[in-house]
Amino acid sequence: MTTPAKDSPDEDLGAERGSPRYNAPALDKGLDILEVLADSMDGCTLNEIAQKLGRSVSEIFRMAVTLERRGYVMVDSGDRYTLSLKMFELAHRQRPLRSLIAVALPLLRELAHRARQSCHLAMYQGGRVVVIAQVDSPERWSFGLKIGVMMGLTDTSSGHVLLAFRDEVERARMLAAHIKVDGELAMDPGELFEILRQVRERGHAVMDSRQIRGVTNVAYPVMGSAGQVIAALNVPHIERIDGQASPSLEQVKAIVHSITTRISGLMGYSADNGPYQE
Repeated sequence: MTTPAKDSPDEDLGAERGSPRYNAPALDKGLDILEVLADSMDGCTLNEIAQKLGRSVSEIFRMAVTLERRGYVMVDSGDRYTLSLKMFELAHRQRPLRSLIAVALPLLRELAHRARQSCHLAMYQGGRVVVIAQVDSPERWSFGLKIGVMMGLTDTSSGHVLLAFRDEVERARMLAAHIKVDGELAMDPGELFEILRQVRERGHAVMDSRQIRGVTNVAYPVMGSAGQVIAALNVPHIERIDGQASPSLEQVKAIVHSITTRISGLMGYSADNGPYQE
């Protein structure tokens, strides 16, 4: 009689990986703290973190101290904890992200010079939109977003572009994971889907900023080799009303379109890979 072969240890591990046996309570506490701080604009005291997590201060104290020592969080003079940029820096060590930024930055500088406007490159990350590269306008004044800033997924032109040029399954996954940032406006699903349809039809997004009065956001998709959007290139357009001549909004749109087409090509995109061009 043949004895059935035993499953390998690796198979046992894979089968039971989701069981309580493989929980890591200390790691869970650390990740919980990071997620609370990610959603806080002004940081939190240990008491506030404990309240939000439903834990005691003594339960999270050692973990918070460890995160500070490792550089993941910072503590100000008022004993308020805030996230550092360490996780953002770690993310930037990823080869695909480094490659995109390295390819895009010279062309972003060209865009800022030609359009006389600031510009930034943004990607989808964990239910929100994060700025990964930014170049200021060469003018005396400029309006731009800081690198590492989180933006809303549903109420920004960059978010609309990142949603519009994904397939339906991926779009649904992104919306299910959506985390509102501070100040993000509620968006009716029907209105959002109609906006996304128009963005796909036009090939880009143009909308008055829902955060800053007087700014018109122009966003185009940067496409990758798989034929889906990998980033959004955005110009927060500010119209000059003095005597200095500057490119019109329509001219800026043409410049942004040209730059995103070039970046997409450098990232391996071909028009044969999927719809994108206007």
